[in-house]
Amino acid sequence: MKITVVGAGNVGATCADVLAYKEIANEIVLVDIREGFAEGKALDIWQKAPINLYDSRTIGSTNDYTKTAGSEVVVITSGLPRKPGMTRDDLINTNAGIVKSVTENVVKHSPNAIIIVVSNPLDVMTYQAHITSKLPAHG
Repeated sequence: MKITVVGAGNVGATCADVLAYKEIANEIVLVDIREGFAEGKALDIWQKAPINLYDSRTIGSTNDYTKTAGSEVVVITSGLPRKPGMTRDDLINTNAGIVKSVTENVVKHSPNAIIIVVSNPLDVMTYQAHITSKLPAHG
């Protein structure tokens, strides 16, 4: 099984780490928009595999969704965190755009994937991913 985690921040990196450690998937792809960030996190997870006795392969990618092709499950953790003074509504427009873009890329490369959204505000981001995944893939 191949699982992709989009967003290599605390939630995404922890998710990828637990998936690898528990050998939930043969391959875990960690994707982030920040240059080299996902690659570094994935390398950290992969390098401790011999110590913790797991063999799930973990790779990182800077915004290259071709590496996610054929994923059976995609976990979307990307989005901006709420800053002090921000309302839930302030976060919606920004994160909805991020989740929409991520979902379009996911559907293009893994059209049959189960998508799990962990971005905030969770209810609205889940709905955004749902309506976006129904759109035809462009490519």
